[in-house]
This record gives sequence, C-alpha cells and structure tokens, in this order.
Amino acid sequence: MNNQDIYIKKASGKPVKFSIKKLRKSLINSGADIMLTDSIVNNVRDQLYQGISTKEIYNKAYALLKSKKSHIASKYKLKKAIYELGPTGFPFERYIASIVKASGYDVKVGQIINGKCVNHEVDILATKEKATIIIECKFHGEAGLNCNVKIPLYIHSRYKDIQSKWNNQLGLKTKITEGWVVTNTRFTKDAQTYGNCIGLYLLSWDYPLHNGLKDRIDKLKLYPITTSTLLTKREKQFLLNREVVLCKDLINDAFYLDHLGISNIRKKEF
Repeated sequence: MNNQDIYIKKASGKPVKFSIKKLRKSLINSGADIMLTDSIVNNVRDQLYQGISTKEIYNKAYALLKSKKSHIASKYKLKKAIYELGPTGFPFERYIASIVKASGYDVKVGQIINGKCVNHEVDILATKEKATIIIECKFHGEAGLNCNVKIPLYIHSRYKDIQSKWNNQLGLKTKITEGWVVTNTRFTKDAQTYGNCIGLYLLSWDYPLHNGLKDRIDKLKLYPITTSTLLTKREKQFLLNREVVLCKDLINDAFYLDHLGISNIRKKEF
C-alpha cells in the first residue's frame, strides 16, 4: 500500500493522511541528524497500517530515537512530557511561570486579587517595568481536549473585573495591560477568533504561529523534568511535588539528586 493512502487516527479520533514530511520535521527539530532521521522514518513507514494512531507512531519513533540518542529523545518527547506534569495543573502553572520569568518578568503564582465585583485566584501575575499581565493556565492531561470559546469568554470577564479595580487604585506602581490564556493543547478556531477580537492573548502548543509554547520552550531551552530519560516516574513525581519543574534546576543544584539517592555515575549523565 502506498503511504500516501494511509490514514492515521489523531487523539481527537479524527482521521488524517499520514505525512512523512511531518514525521521527518519533528525528528530533525529534535536534533536528529539526516542519517538517523532517515533510518527512523523508514522503520516507522514499514510498520504503518490503516487507522494506526498518532500515539502509536510517536511511541515507535520515540523508542527508536531513545535507543540511539537518549538526549535527543528527551527533546522529541516534549509535548508528551508536558502532559506528564499532571494530574493537577499546578506544576504546569509553575512551568509557565518559569518561561515567563525567563522572558524578563517578575512572576508570582497563585495570587488572590481583588476585582471590582469579587475576588479572584490568579494563576500567574507577571510584571515588567510598569506593566502587569494576568495569566490563566488551562492544563489538559491528555491529547484531544482542546480549549473552546467558553474558556476565553470566562477568562476575559475575570480579567476585566480585576483590571477595573486594579487600574483605579491610587498608589499602585503598575497598570494591568494584558490578559493571557495559556494551554498545553490547542484552542478551537472560535476561541482564537474571540481572543483576537477582544484583545486577549492566547498561547497554546502551536499558537500563535512561530511563537507558540513549543517555539518558546525551544528558544529558551527550558525543558521540564518530565522530558528526562534518566529519571524514573517516581523520581519525577517526587520532584514535581517539591515544585521542581525544570531540568536546569537539577543541573544547577544537586541537592534534590542527593535527596533521591542518585549515584554519582547517574549524576554524570545529566
């Protein structure tokens, strides 16, 4: 059967044509060289069948990549690794706060802010110079659960309530200038249209184009500990429970590695 005739099943259940080009691009973007990429693409292509899931294709490619280049495999599994920040959304909030902080903002997580009408718990408050941004995070623990238009509708009403109170208080050094909604999945087309219409900034895995969450992570080199192929699932959960979300935090501070009882031989692999 010609690979052009193979339909694969996305996490949402929607069938789409298999694209060798997309598979090749994802491997190269992860750092695999041409020879390794060709080898993996050819191997996966030989195992395709009608209706194979995108998850199974990913698992095959990841296993092959991990067996050859584990550090590249870590980057390749970025999207899945972010899902593994769950089951609660709190580690995701701290991870997004780290990304925003690396972009030059002072950040606070889990703040109670007075609105004009009611009080609100805000996921992230980010300030740079005299401008403050309110950031709400919508974490999904599995693929296929996208954010529909109800999410920006709800967040925008909270944002306006906080902004109207904050910006009219005397003595505050900053003004609230933006509201953001960040998700690890995707926004529906209506959600994007609404966000653009009312001036709410939406950030998802691949939106805005060329400046989505994946692009920002790759640019800043801020990878979550769940990308690591050197830590066990139990060790990752231990670290997340102690609010350690970045790989670089482990590299810069061996305290938690010592606490986990990780040997010096394993430490050298980080």
